[in-house]
Amino acid sequence: MNSRARSQSTRSEDGSTIYNRIPVLRAERGQSRQELADALGVNYQTVGYLERGDYNPSLELAFRLSEHFGLPIEAIFAREPFRPLSEEVYGRTGT
Repeated sequence: MNSRARSQSTRSEDGSTIYNRIPVLRAERGQSRQELADALGVNYQTVGYLERGDYNPSLELAFRLSEHFGLPIEAIFAREPFRPLSEEVYGRTGT
């Protein structure tokens, strides 16, 4: 998996880390940052901030992301690092 398709993380207000799969989900769908931004009604830079973990979305934006990708919010954001899909789906490890 290339570096652009890895999950990202950022710190929340209480200091805990929030992880996200936005770059992975966008890459799977072949969407540019601009296309995702247009679909969400935000600036493309906001998508970049989200992907890099520089910014946590509002609850409303988290719901828009959930609706756009057709996934529950907890499939996009988590407090624990996401396991690679190869592990989750196929039981494979990176060795």
